[in-house]
Order: sequence, then structure tokens, then C-alpha cells
Amino acid sequence: MSTISTVIFDLGGVILNLNQDLTLRAFQRLGLDLSEVNFNSSIFTDFETGKITASDFRSGIKTHLNEETSDIAIDKAWNAMLLDLPEHRLKAIEHLRKTHKVYLLSNTNSIHIDAFNAYFMQQYKPERWVQLFDKIYYSYEIGLRKPNTDIYEFVTADIRTQPEQCLFVDDSLANIKGAASAGLNTLHAHEPLGEDLWKQLKGALAK
Repeated sequence: MSTISTVIFDLGGVILNLNQDLTLRAFQRLGLDLSEVNFNSSIFTDFETGKITASDFRSGIKTHLNEETSDIAIDKAWNAMLLDLPEHRLKAIEHLRKTHKVYLLSNTNSIHIDAFNAYFMQQYKPERWVQLFDKIYYSYEIGLRKPNTDIYEFVTADIRTQPEQCLFVDDSLANIKGAASAGLNTLHAHEPLGEDLWKQLKGALAK
């Protein structure tokens, strides 16, 4: 019988379809190479850990752009990576909640979550999102970020569950390695939650 009682999902690339190249290209059209900014600055990590606000983030990005670039243009480019969330993934998680505790753990920021919430409200009943999980952990709200082991230690302590009782599902190998270092069972999602990943997840839970 499986000892895994808890499943912890990543958001982008697992539940939500994501294409980071779209954001890179959107900023290139504005005249900015995000990879260069990331190499020379901690602005993205600071934003994802809540050390700076959305206004601070926009202001920081503007220092690399034409001064006339609007907040709306920055947000649109930043959110370009966020795609859709198919109904079948919600149903799969709702089915899983009948037998397991389910949590969400995402490296994210307030601009992305505001955009995602607006999208979700248009597509589904707003309350369905929070009802999908026992608890949601966003990096910018808790001040911790994957793949550092302290974020996994924080979550398992907060939900009062031993790491070995958890299965962590993420599309980033670095995040998977971080979770494994913290003692969690892991499942590397090579594609978003669909038939193949669902079979892998059920197989992992059956061990």
C-alpha cells in the first residue's frame, strides 16, 4: 500500500499551459533582452520572493527600456507566456482530491497571478480554483523560491506532513532535484497534466 498521502503540484507547465519564449520575444519587440537583465540583476528572483512590488518591478524594467513604455505594455509582454488551462486538468485534480490531499506550490509573482485569476474568472467559476487545493503556496507570498530546499521544508512543516508522504510534480528538473534533496518523492513532468502524466502519477501513488 502506498505511503503517499499528499500530492504537491507546480502551476506553470504542469496545470497551466506555459510558453516562456513568448515573453522573451514580446520583450525583444520592446527592445529588451530579458536574459541579459536576468544575468546582471536579481529583479526576477526579488519579484518572485516578494522582496519588491509590482510597481518596483515595472520601474526596474523601465530602466532598460524607452521611458515612454507603459505599465500596460510591460504587463502584456510579461504575461505573454501564460496560456490556457483545459477543463480536463481541473477534473483530474478534483478526482485526485477524493483520495489524497492536494496542494499547489508555484514560483510566481503578483502580475502573473492577477492575470491568471482574471483568466480563470472568465473561463470558470472563481471559487473553483481555491476549492481545487487544500492550500495554495505562491513564492512571492511566502518569500521562498524553488529549487531551494527551504521552500519544501516550509510547505511540509506547514501542512504537517512528512516529506516521504508527499509526491511533488514539477516540469523543472532543478525543482525536482531540490524537492528530492528535501526528502520528497518526485515526478518530473515532461509535459503538462494529460493522459501520460496522469498514468505516471497514478503509478507513483500505487508504489
